[in-house]
Amino acid sequence: MALSPIGGVGGIGAAQLAQAYRQQALAASSASDAATRAAAAGSVDAGTAARGADFASAIGQGLQQVQNLDQSAATKAVQAATGNLTDIHDYVITATKAQTATELTTTVRNKAMDAFNEIMRMPL
Repeated sequence: MALSPIGGVGGIGAAQLAQAYRQQALAASSASDAATRAAAAGSVDAGTAARGADFASAIGQGLQQVQNLDQSAATKAVQAATGNLTDIHDYVITATKAQTATELTTTVRNKAMDAFNEIMRMPL
């Protein structure tokens, strides 16, 4: 019997969110390289480009941590189901951490999307 990891909140799991972000980060790193070249040409501040890359890196690391929590909870669930887990509280704590981190990530994503949509509705 295979147990699936804790599902994501809002229909998107942490693994899918992390994968999507990794793809965006790769695109952003290409854009960051272009921004660095543009900064050298004088059209964009190099500090702005560096801060954008730092932010992307921080978001990527946070999503990786959420994915690690999800995988840890899945591992503990399998151990609990097979009887190899001596303290069931370990699973409960790990699963709760994973669920809370996923909910927080989803909430932050939703707020960011709301802010983006609000900005797009602003008149020029």
